[in-house]
Amino acid sequence: MIRYSLILVLCFTFIACAQVVSPKASSQQMEFDFGTVEQGQIATHNFTLVNNGGDILKITDVHASCGCTAVKPDKNELAPGESINIKVEFNSTGKMGKQEKWIYVKTNDPDNKELKFKYTGNVIEVTGVKDSLLAPQLYFSETQHDFGIVKEGQVVDYTFKFKNTGKGMLEVKNVSTSCGCTVALISSKKLEPGKNGTLRVELDTKNREGKLNRNITIQSNDPKEPNKLLLIFADIIREKE
Repeated sequence: MIRYSLILVLCFTFIACAQVVSPKASSQQMEFDFGTVEQGQIATHNFTLVNNGGDILKITDVHASCGCTAVKPDKNELAPGESINIKVEFNSTGKMGKQEKWIYVKTNDPDNKELKFKYTGNVIEVTGVKDSLLAPQLYFSETQHDFGIVKEGQVVDYTFKFKNTGKGMLEVKNVSTSCGCTVALISSKKLEPGKNGTLRVELDTKNREGKLNRNITIQSNDPKEPNKLLLIFADIIREKE
């Protein structure tokens, strides 16, 4: 009986250890809506892939559900805790109306060998060259920030900088975060062409532990990218009592 129990303990220990050292592919955002896209435009978005496991995560294949979509990861191998962007480009030429496309990412994660990302959008006819030329454009010089190692209980912050690089008045309709531990404060919800703004992000690590990734979504009247996504990362450690 003791021998049998010992075998069971060893088996469970082996399984637990295998799970700890295996790669683990995950993404906080699996779907994205491009919103309204004028026919002929190429809409772009970055999905973020994270390796939350304990071994090298290898991307073995990436492909899209149609030829109108180009998809490319930054690289094909991720160290434990590392994250990369998977850039998606949707060519709306010849398309019209509601769109729903899929991106398939295959990895060596034994528990999640294939991730399915989805994007949607609505392709419309070009209403006029003048309207396009006078449109605002929300541009961020960087779209992610890694706080690194943070002690549990600390409140850390970072300020993202953005600019209206278009020709029309930029209006930020909403700023939302993926959890209550994150606060985003924007300097101004209206920005004239050529003007700069800031978005201050605060992360409260109280009662948090381990690798953390959160996103901030900025909704604006930018016709090319009405939903802009920012990402923050942190490795939260708890001090021993």
